[in-house]
Amino acid sequence: MGTDRDVQGIMVKSSLENKRILILEDDPLLALDLEDFFTELGARVIGPVSSVEQALQAVSTGIDGAVLDLNLRGVYSYPVIEALAEAGTPLVVCSGYAELPDTRTELTDIVLLPKPCDLKVLQARLAEQITAAPQTTS
Repeated sequence: MGTDRDVQGIMVKSSLENKRILILEDDPLLALDLEDFFTELGARVIGPVSSVEQALQAVSTGIDGAVLDLNLRGVYSYPVIEALAEAGTPLVVCSGYAELPDTRTELTDIVLLPKPCDLKVLQARLAEQITAAPQTTS
């Protein structure tokens, strides 16, 4: 049974290898943890960035996936979520607001994970979406 997990872990890791992953997070320590985590998985981390404007700029350059906080010191990341959804870019929102009914209602088609985020769950959910997303040619 341990072998299945190892194989599954390799598959998840390879699905993130060389993928451009945007991190939008205003907590510097959490942002660095996310950056380190995804870098170790072989992803090319974009950011971390801490504002909607910086994130929208990164989205305009082309990314393969994103991990977003919802509340950035009182500014919500909805414009970034909308831009990513319109582009068909996989994303996961990791937020203290993820469990709130209003958030779940507003973001019905978005993967929501509560903070503190289990990094292995985050990895798996983002990898699932990237694998399922239509491939674009660069």
